[in-house]
Amino acid sequence: MKSFALFLVLVLVAFSTRTAIAQDKPSVPNGLRGEMLMNASGVEQKILALVNAVPQEKFTWRPGEGVRSISEVYLHIAGANYLFPSFAGGSKIPEGMDPKTYEQSTTDKAKIAEIVKTSFASFRDNLTKLPDADLDKTAKIFGMEMSYRAVYLLALTHMHEHLGQSIAYARTAGVVPPWTAEQEAKAKEQKAKKGM
Repeated sequence: MKSFALFLVLVLVAFSTRTAIAQDKPSVPNGLRGEMLMNASGVEQKILALVNAVPQEKFTWRPGEGVRSISEVYLHIAGANYLFPSFAGGSKIPEGMDPKTYEQSTTDKAKIAEIVKTSFASFRDNLTKLPDADLDKTAKIFGMEMSYRAVYLLALTHMHEHLGQSIAYARTAGVVPPWTAEQEAKAKEQKAKKGM
């Protein structure tokens, strides 16, 4: 009887611990929103990897006059991570963030890394809190009427567009994207093992 009581106590402790952990960490939604969150996280990892890999002195590099610099592209991505959800039931753009001047607000690598992280966290929070039932609601964005679903898909497309731009910028500035460098190092290691 004592062993059964001990077993019951252990089960209750495990259940309450699991419940407490689940309450601290919001669950990832299933379906489209979950897939969009996973997609955004993949872009975030690559953008942050590039931010960390590009030397500080290259953050002001731009391919030509009138074109965004490396730092401006990262800040553009961050600004859009606030802008798109604000059209689709998400939180408002943070106070003091003027879309017209935000991209020129800093060239400091450490600050930009933190800004990018915070913007992706906000994007994920907004998408996580958006109920599935609201995906069909509509909003006017850039003169077009579209569903909240379409707004978030547009946001993801925007992230990928500027990830591609950031990869091209990094390579032009002499930086191999870290995930590519890692793959190349593994391939080289495997060739060496095979004696090629």
